[in-house]
Amino acid sequence: MDDSDKIPHRGHEVLEVLARFGGSARNAQIAHALGVSEETVRRLVRTLAQAGKVERVHGGTYLSHPQDAPIYSSALEKNATAKSDIARKAAALIADKMTVFLNVGSTTTYVAEQLRRLSGLTVVTNSIPAIASLAGNNGSRVFLTGGEVMRAERGSFGRTAEALAQQFSYDALIVGADGVSPQHGFVTGNALEADLTRAIAGQAERVIVVADLSKLNKRAPFVACPPALITDFVTERDPDPALADALARWGITTHAAIPAMTEAEAR
Repeated sequence: MDDSDKIPHRGHEVLEVLARFGGSARNAQIAHALGVSEETVRRLVRTLAQAGKVERVHGGTYLSHPQDAPIYSSALEKNATAKSDIARKAAALIADKMTVFLNVGSTTTYVAEQLRRLSGLTVVTNSIPAIASLAGNNGSRVFLTGGEVMRAERGSFGRTAEALAQQFSYDALIVGADGVSPQHGFVTGNALEADLTRAIAGQAERVIVVADLSKLNKRAPFVACPPALITDFVTERDPDPALADALARWGITTHAAIPAMTEAEAR
């Protein structure tokens, strides 16, 4: 008997969702797409993993075949706890009915999940995972920018994306970065991502960078967003003195995320 014959109907639906998302997704996104609980997704994923169809990572799933499991899958797994804490803290800066731009990235994918708790948002994004999380959720309106789709990034870029994004006035931009340092600020390896952020940064009340401190002193060739335009930096803990001094000099407010257990105890 072929292994696929042992997979329940819902299991095939999980595989279809993963294919639509480009090969990988957070379990919460799969649950939302299928209208089932995350526990149901975890049970289905276990069956699929036993059949060799998928691989499991912390809080997510990706297709086993190399061509269907982009680099982005490993990015979701890396520093997952810190990214979850950062996302929770960043989402606390957003209120119902705000207009928000969310760019591509593993940390912003976690943020998208946290934004599901809010209602009436207007979300503009070039991120396919963010669309999957937020479209049709709690009365929110979601706009996907056009442009060329980059499969590894799971997002759209280019002048068409910029043109759509520039039509909105934002309460907040939430963007990621590949590196952060006292000398170079926030940097990225994707020139088109930097172009998109710069194109709309002047149209936002707040520009919020979300990045964990594993990015400290990592270099990349492009400025993700000039420090003068950034209002807030959300990370998992207090930065070291050199970075803290630079952030203060740039006028950027730092928000150190509280670990989930401590936050629950505080309530």
